Amino acid sequence: MVGCVAPKPFASSADLDPKDERFVELADGVYALTAEGDPNVGAIEGEDFLVCIEARATPKAARRWLGLLREHTDKPVRHLVLTHYHAVRTLGASAFDAAEVITHDTTRALIAERGREDWLSEYGRMPRLFEEPAGIPGLTWPTVTFSDRLTIPLGGDRGEVELRFCGRGHTAGDIVVWLPHQRILFAGDLVESQAALYTGDAFHDEWATSTLDRVAALGAEQLVGGRGAPARDRTEVDAAIAQSRHFLDELRRTVGTAHVSGGTVKDAFESARAALAPRYGRWPIFEHCLPFNVQRYWDECDGVAWPRIWTADRDREVWAALQ
Repeated sequence: MVGCVAPKPFASSADLDPKDERFVELADGVYALTAEGDPNVGAIEGEDFLVCIEARATPKAARRWLGLLREHTDKPVRHLVLTHYHAVRTLGASAFDAAEVITHDTTRALIAERGREDWLSEYGRMPRLFEEPAGIPGLTWPTVTFSDRLTIPLGGDRGEVELRFCGRGHTAGDIVVWLPHQRILFAGDLVESQAALYTGDAFHDEWATSTLDRVAALGAEQLVGGRGAPARDRTEVDAAIAQSRHFLDELRRTVGTAHVSGGTVKDAFESARAALAPRYGRWPIFEHCLPFNVQRYWDECDGVAWPRIWTADRDREVWAALQ
């Protein structure tokens, strides 16, 4: 009698164990919170205000981060910077009571185009991150957007924060948060440090080349990626960028080869997994992300330039087809 293999749980739906959160002070008044591969958040002290980076998935989750931050500073949040539109980064924004919510121009357009669908998609994929989802008041809308660069003076001798668009990558509207005085970079999901990349809404060829080139050219000496522990020196920063580029290159190589040789998207998935799993398979969200990553690059090889919208139904269709 041949036994049956249980189906793999959908995305991160079975990942229900709490993660250990780690508060890190990167420099005087520059903070990050990491949590074993969950989305990272950050904060920067100005002279009499805070710049917060990312909002978490719900107001309750955001309030827990703010509680830790309040052990170090009681300054009000003036600016909340969202590096891109994904729900787990944005839907907790109401907890910050920020005077300004800042994104790239394209991120605002993406929220309008697909924000509701992304909310339902990510809730289904990563339910643990959505603590008290009923507390989400609705989609998060920016109050300030920009196209290339926006500078926030921090006051006194604290220097300034530069918000930069380095090119399309993880989404069409990713921005990074750069502290030139401290040489600290919050890279959003353009760079991951010992965590797998999610590329389901990506522009792979641009990301792997010109976008990461611009990120690297900043010369950061510390880097907080979208997930994973901060890179605390130049060697670790270079390694995080190189790892992210290698992941993209291998995904492009394997899926592109399957596509040009007349294979199927299932063939591409199996080839990509064989190439990537030995190095990245034990890293956070690798198994979760890979089907969506492969499907998006396959679409690009098919000439689908603008990412198709992920819905809760489409998520499960792709997952079932490729697992």
